[in-house]
Amino acid sequence: MKAMVYKRYGPPPEVLQIREVEKPVPCEREVLIKIRATTVTIGDCRMRSFTVPPEQWLFARLYLGIFRPRRPVLGMELAGDIEAVGAKVTRFKPDDAIFASTFEADWGGYAEYKCFAETGMLALKPSNLDYGEAAAAVGGGATALRCLRQANLQQGQKVLIYGASGAVGTNAVQLAHNLFGAEVTGVCSAANLDLVKSLGAAHVLDYARQDFTQQVPIYDVVFDAVAKFPAAQARQTLKPGGVYLNIHRDSDRAKPGQTRLQEILELKELLETGHFKPAIDRVYPFEQIVEAHRYVEQGR
Repeated sequence: MKAMVYKRYGPPPEVLQIREVEKPVPCEREVLIKIRATTVTIGDCRMRSFTVPPEQWLFARLYLGIFRPRRPVLGMELAGDIEAVGAKVTRFKPDDAIFASTFEADWGGYAEYKCFAETGMLALKPSNLDYGEAAAAVGGGATALRCLRQANLQQGQKVLIYGASGAVGTNAVQLAHNLFGAEVTGVCSAANLDLVKSLGAAHVLDYARQDFTQQVPIYDVVFDAVAKFPAAQARQTLKPGGVYLNIHRDSDRAKPGQTRLQEILELKELLETGHFKPAIDRVYPFEQIVEAHRYVEQGR
């Protein structure tokens, strides 16, 4: 099968290469997925280039590989069809359409096939989404939900989402408005103001033109969805007792007692009931993943 492989860290054209690799075979409690769509995220770009935040450097070096990548195929989420199942699999059957996170399965979305344990973070694809939308819903949706839950949001509270047009921010705007009933102010670039407003933001601010850090503190929650809003400035906009959230610090704190499998099943329900839908910027064929990495690295 074909896979986009990287065997050293560096810029996309120098290290990402399409290679023929062995097609995986499912064990008795695994399923084999024919991948129809995957995503390119800032996380993929950071792993490929090894440009991680300083506070994560040591852990990332040990986890990703000290001298070279330990997991040569990137791709953090995917959607596709089950081609085969192991002898003891009961949860799925061939031809089931699924969506999944590869977070606990050593990545691997940049390939034609991928094996998963049937108890892994995968579920039947939401019936109202196509494969591309389903793949894009996993990481950003789960991260936004995990972060917002920590604020214990209440109906009518005011939330500022910085980076509201990004992969996490677009989902956070929708969930804050549709699920928690909050009044959302989205901060993004001028080009994306209409997009963010269409997702449910009551107010939109251009981060390059409006100095929203000098206003009277009015927000119950400030969520920095891109880790680019200085914490001291963010807290200036909070009411007394308000909650500051940062994607780097708060994105791994899952709902108490909730497993990864339960999380993706909850995402499926929220997607099918219309609480959020991924906003996709561009779509590339598999052969152009290098170009997709270049685009994502622009930070827009």
